[in-house]
Amino acid sequence: MNEKTIQQVLEIEQQADAIHTEALHEADKLPVQAEQEAQALIEKARAEAEEEARKMVAKAQAEEERQRILADAEKTIQRTEAVAKNNLNKAVAYVLNKVAGKES
Repeated sequence: MNEKTIQQVLEIEQQADAIHTEALHEADKLPVQAEQEAQALIEKARAEAEEEARKMVAKAQAEEERQRILADAEKTIQRTEAVAKNNLNKAVAYVLNKVAGKES
């Protein structure tokens, strides 16, 4: 082999060695990069789950509050109806007494 060919072979070997070294370096970075990406995905999923949980709790609390308000309103309606019925009975008795000529 002549000197030029030997020089070309040496240069090719150097390039191959540089490519091999770079490939090893990149291969070393892949697990770290994969771990970082996995952590990012986990954090994103956790944040989305927490947000969904907050929404569900808020909705449940709103439903609970709605049920409490409805129950309070129902109690108020029942008290009002009881008072109205009692007042109606008193009014009927009053009218009957007036018609009958009795004074209360």
